[in-house]
Amino acid sequence: MRKEIEKIKETESPPKIIKNLYSAEEIKEFLKLYNDLPTTVHNKKQNVIKKRWLEGYNKKLEKLFCDRLKKEIGDFKMDNLLDESGKDCFGLIQESYAPIGLHVDGGFELKNQIYKQSLIPLTPIGSTIIFKNRFYEGSTNFTKDPEELKKKDLKYGQNKRSSQHLDMYGDKPFDKEIHEKYLKHENIDNLKGLEVELIYEWEIGSMLIFDRTHLHCSSSVIEGKKIGIATFTKK
Repeated sequence: MRKEIEKIKETESPPKIIKNLYSAEEIKEFLKLYNDLPTTVHNKKQNVIKKRWLEGYNKKLEKLFCDRLKKEIGDFKMDNLLDESGKDCFGLIQESYAPIGLHVDGGFELKNQIYKQSLIPLTPIGSTIIFKNRFYEGSTNFTKDPEELKKKDLKYGQNKRSSQHLDMYGDKPFDKEIHEKYLKHENIDNLKGLEVELIYEWEIGSMLIFDRTHLHCSSSVIEGKKIGIATFTKK
């Protein structure tokens, strides 16, 4: 059970989109960084390549990113996966060929006071769905799939699997029009009781910031692949 729930609630706020935060040249630098970084995970089942944004690959980008994020959210500490020497990473860069399902990025240390997460698109086609519904435990993939729910032997950095959300938010059927347009990859019954807060249409140069307690997922709108940088913070 997480200990800092009341403190977490005090820092919660609506999701926000900051447009024109990064220039075309800066986005090119982020893409070069992505190409330079070693692959952390190539999950062929999910069809996603994940790379940790390791310190030292581009000092200028590190400072630029942290300064601009601090301007938007105030003081923060990183809460990303650690590298082999135990140092914080700046985030996770993902190249996805298929949409990522319903989840929450609550972290892996329940003693932490989780704060905001950010998303920077490096490719133009895609969207991210943020739900009004919140969850205050650790990083979790929400599913009805019995095979997924059997997975208990998880490695460092892997989300637990749960169907707990189906008992938390009521029985209201999910909006069929939104499901058809954005969420065809999700079983509509897995979205029971959920309400959409924001649909973030990816736009090069922009950044999405939202609370880490929000349930969210990718949309099914992908053209070939999409690449984005996700960063997780704590207080």
